[in-house]
Amino acid sequence: MSYMKIDEDDLATNPTPRVPICILLDTSSSMEGAPIDELNEGVKLFIEALKMDEIACYSADISIITFGGDVDKIIDFGPIDELIVPTLEASGYTPMGEAAEEGLKNLERRKSEYKNEMVEYFQPWMVLMTDGQPTDEYESSARKISSLIQDKKMTIFPIGIGSSANMDVLNEFSPLRAPLKLQGLNFK
Repeated sequence: MSYMKIDEDDLATNPTPRVPICILLDTSSSMEGAPIDELNEGVKLFIEALKMDEIACYSADISIITFGGDVDKIIDFGPIDELIVPTLEASGYTPMGEAAEEGLKNLERRKSEYKNEMVEYFQPWMVLMTDGQPTDEYESSARKISSLIQDKKMTIFPIGIGSSANMDVLNEFSPLRAPLKLQGLNFK
């Protein structure tokens, strides 16, 4: 797997400190129908909100990982203005714990790249959009993420999809911020 190095031209024209944002999207079969439509729309709204923000449009460095059957990094870190998110489809089981671990590794790798290139960065973000019904062991990942949040080394935005989203599971990932429902959420 090849990773995108930090674009030196981007650094020359955009010296803004970066915010690495890893978005974890549940594309499992439990998201079939209205929930996957809600997820696709929610991702678009989130990206548009970042693009509309005067600071975020220059500092957001986005990566997207889906988890539905497999855990797949569908978009590696890059500037938001170049981001094209494909329409997602639902299938497979829900490896939320594995996806969270991959997200953590992804953020650590990007922070290391920033340090190597002497790029300033803000506390990393993880955005978790799911119906909250994992099919794997997720508790250790949730504890790891909670610890990072309490140590002020990461921020998480847990977002429940669908009317039956398991907000209790999402809450395990987020000791300081209550999970929110995507329906009607204003990302600004």
